[in-house]
Amino acid sequence: MTKHYFTYLALGDSYTVGEAVSLHDSFPYQTVQALREEGIHIHAPEIIAKSGWTTTELAKHLMHTRLNEVYDFVTLLIGVNNQYKNLSIEDYTSDFEYLLHKALHLANDNPERVIVLSVPDYSVTPFAKDKNVQKIAEEIDQFNLLNKQIADQYKTHYINITRGTRLAKDEPSFIAADGLHPSAKEYKKWAEEVADIIIASIKL
Repeated sequence: MTKHYFTYLALGDSYTVGEAVSLHDSFPYQTVQALREEGIHIHAPEIIAKSGWTTTELAKHLMHTRLNEVYDFVTLLIGVNNQYKNLSIEDYTSDFEYLLHKALHLANDNPERVIVLSVPDYSVTPFAKDKNVQKIAEEIDQFNLLNKQIADQYKTHYINITRGTRLAKDEPSFIAADGLHPSAKEYKKWAEEVADIIIASIKL
């Protein structure tokens, strides 16, 4: 009997790519590794993400990318570059809703198979030490309020990783060597939460 191998598509930006860590330390790859350790057969993740991408850039890329018709699981983590580039919250809202629609379509319109991750807070990193950290944190909270509302509206899963990223203020090991992005240790926390949701969905 042929084994079924699950498929997983990860949509995002540098946080999905795993900037400043090895590819296999990114959260999509650590998610797959955690699932395989549980005996779940799953292909390597397909990653559509690039450092610096805003919601608009991710959306434009998806319009011109050949993908599978359906994936078993899709994650979406996007927005930090919208905030960093001072783009409007209104554009983020409409773009994010479009991207979530796309994620749902790729997951065969099954919200149980779509996982949204909140935008991490980089205000606590060395990179932001000369910036207005209060403004960064407040704006990221605004972006996350909206992506949470949209995720709830479409009944997808939602993981708040922002609270955890703020712990890096007192724990340097959660930050990668570039002084901005998460370390493999931080990505592992995200991967464990994503893997737990996937395992629960498979068992439904």
